[in-house]
Amino acid sequence: MSKFFRALIVLLAVSFAPFLTGTSCHPKPKSDMPVVSLKVDGQEVWAEVANKEATRSSGLMFRQEMDWNNGMLFVFPDTAMRAFWMKNTLIPLSVAFMDEKGNIINTEEMIPQSEQSVWSKGPAKYVLEMNGGWFGKEGVKPGDKMEGVLTAPKAEN
Repeated sequence: MSKFFRALIVLLAVSFAPFLTGTSCHPKPKSDMPVVSLKVDGQEVWAEVANKEATRSSGLMFRQEMDWNNGMLFVFPDTAMRAFWMKNTLIPLSVAFMDEKGNIINTEEMIPQSEQSVWSKGPAKYVLEMNGGWFGKEGVKPGDKMEGVLTAPKAEN
């Protein structure tokens, strides 16, 4: 077998390995927090889980970038009206407010470093922050179900 064909076989094997092994093509974030795989409308998302008061308070503050299909899932101990703001958050974010079953109530765009609150349009237990414009560009809308939120680590105070 020629060197060309051997190189072609190796290139094809490396290219298709993620599909054959069942691993994602989207990078999993490196984090000290738990990370979960979520799916919505055919899109896989890797989300860091902010399930403690301290991580829910700091969120994505001071981050300078985030991969497109990575985000942060906020898990609360109760279902209530939620407000989020962007103090000390440097990157534009989109936010999805979800009920206790993972159904998206509403999505909103958030402005970096703004102290203006963005509210859920109904009681929410989960909130997912993604890069600005993510929900619109991926066709994710209110009423869609976010798979995987129910298996995320439970909220701790």
